[in-house]
Amino acid sequence: MNCNCKEMRDKILFDLKIDINLLEPTFEKYANVDGSLITILQKAQELYGYLPTELLFYIAERTGIKPAKVMGVVSFYTQFRTKPVGKNLILLCQGTACHVNGSAVIEEVIREHLKINEGEISADGLFTYNNVACLGCCSLAPAMMIGDKTFGNLTKATTIEALNDIARRCGE
Repeated sequence: MNCNCKEMRDKILFDLKIDINLLEPTFEKYANVDGSLITILQKAQELYGYLPTELLFYIAERTGIKPAKVMGVVSFYTQFRTKPVGKNLILLCQGTACHVNGSAVIEEVIREHLKINEGEISADGLFTYNNVACLGCCSLAPAMMIGDKTFGNLTKATTIEALNDIARRCGE
């Protein structure tokens, strides 16, 4: 019996619109450098938006790192995503200060306004939201980040305003 695992993996990556050739310069630079797995994973996520399992197996094969170690690194660090996300990733703080100051209300506003649950992609593909333990900006509680921008002292109105502003800019 002949295993076509590599062919199947390559077909799945193709179907996911993941061009592994885009990662070649990164492999050429880092594949044989000890301690470079995180750098490779960061570049892959930057290129593809997330790290599907098939890509992780490919990275393991190209670097000679055991798949279990690659999966372990990806599951340990919260910066890595194994599922696609919307164009704008919302990180909603659920730390103590944000919780006490109403992050649950802000989460409800996000869910209702975008018609999504945590981890889902909005129908227009623009947003995904995730709860995070802390954004480190307690004086702005409740707070969220969208991309690299922090929004603080959120209310229902300012949350909707921020979401609408980003959606409008994405449509231009």
